[in-house]
Amino acid sequence: MKLLVINGPNINFLGIREKSVYGTQNYDYLLNLIEERGKERDTDVSVFQSNHEGAIIDRIQEACFDGTGGIIINPGAYTHYSYAIRDALASIAVPKVEIHISDITKREEFRKTSVTAPVCDKQIYGHGLEGYLEAIDYILDNS
Repeated sequence: MKLLVINGPNINFLGIREKSVYGTQNYDYLLNLIEERGKERDTDVSVFQSNHEGAIIDRIQEACFDGTGGIIINPGAYTHYSYAIRDALASIAVPKVEIHISDITKREEFRKTSVTAPVCDKQIYGHGLEGYLEAIDYILDNS
């Protein structure tokens, strides 16, 4: 199965931003972690990151036509207000998992609302970078 991991704004700043919240591992570490799980599970996993809402929507729509069998998305701050990303996700008939590195239920009030979670099959939060691996396994084990 071909999986797509989409990372939204500021995820590329792992290891730089708010280390007490997001940890000290950098973005390359996350990419390697995802690549290794893909190899372990004999699955093609591609990763896309953008700080731009439209680019994320374009990539979700592209997934409709490129053979993607599942989407793992960390929409970053777009989680809380991007109905455009929500609608793009709703348009794609593949398993989808929303992922957050931190526990969004124990942070600022605005982070507790996800407009994208209702169109995903599962939401994983607060498990650090391991949450990405859980999301990959979830899609592969439930498809």
